[in-house]
Amino acid sequence: MLARTVEVTKRFGDTLALDRVSFDIPEGGVVGLLGPNGAGKSTLLSLLVGLRRPTSGTVELLGGDPRDPANRRRIGVTPQETSLPSTLRVRECVEFVAAHHPDPVPTDELLDRFGLADLAKRQTGGLSGGQRRRLAVALAFVGRPTLVFLDEPTTGLDVEARRSLWDVVRDYATRNTVVLTSHYLEEIEALADRVVVLGQGRILADDTVAAIRGIVGIHRVSLRADDLPPLPGVVSVERTDGRTSLLTTDADELVRELVRAGTTFDGLQVQPTTLEEAFLTLTGK
Repeated sequence: MLARTVEVTKRFGDTLALDRVSFDIPEGGVVGLLGPNGAGKSTLLSLLVGLRRPTSGTVELLGGDPRDPANRRRIGVTPQETSLPSTLRVRECVEFVAAHHPDPVPTDELLDRFGLADLAKRQTGGLSGGQRRRLAVALAFVGRPTLVFLDEPTTGLDVEARRSLWDVVRDYATRNTVVLTSHYLEEIEALADRVVVLGQGRILADDTVAAIRGIVGIHRVSLRADDLPPLPGVVSVERTDGRTSLLTTDADELVRELVRAGTTFDGLQVQPTTLEEAFLTLTGK
């Protein structure tokens, strides 16, 4: 086990950020942390990397105290917000971080991997927000870490840059472990082997993407119809461009009821929920 929390609670004054959270990170793959703002995702990461102490409970990193420099040297971290020295050049930033590791990734190799080679001589103060974010993520990988924590890594990136970063994460996770938080739910679907859903400081679900959908048990039934009778198990209804989409807990019974009621419809489609729909249902949104 690379890291874990046992019955961890974290308070900030009267605010309960984490409520008796037990969570473990085994070797290999990508663990995705999902949750609305204020769910406790960043707080959980800050405890795991030793930036904060729990109010109660136990936190372990690589078999020991997260605040032990020997353990922290084996991890890589990109926090949600980073501040880079504006006068340092991109190459200088990478080389500065590399100097703190015994076997860093060669600078040119790292810059090329993250699409930063053409920016090597640019001062960080002159970079766009997306370019600074790519650099901040690249710095997490300089020391060949065993475990990487990425907090909202693709915020501010365009589609091409985001998918390029996905490729890096996928490749790295074949040999090591990555934990990431994201508001981009398709990002978690694309990358994560395991999904942990946080809400109000508690773990609401912890499983594969497919299993999270199964926990919710909701399907999307989409069709074209002028009028619909009252239908069983309907969670929500959306109407767009002449089509009606219904989220339901029993798609088979809904279709049978349409036929029994003599409803005229066409273009029927039944699909499993997306992770977004499952997530919103779990968190009561």
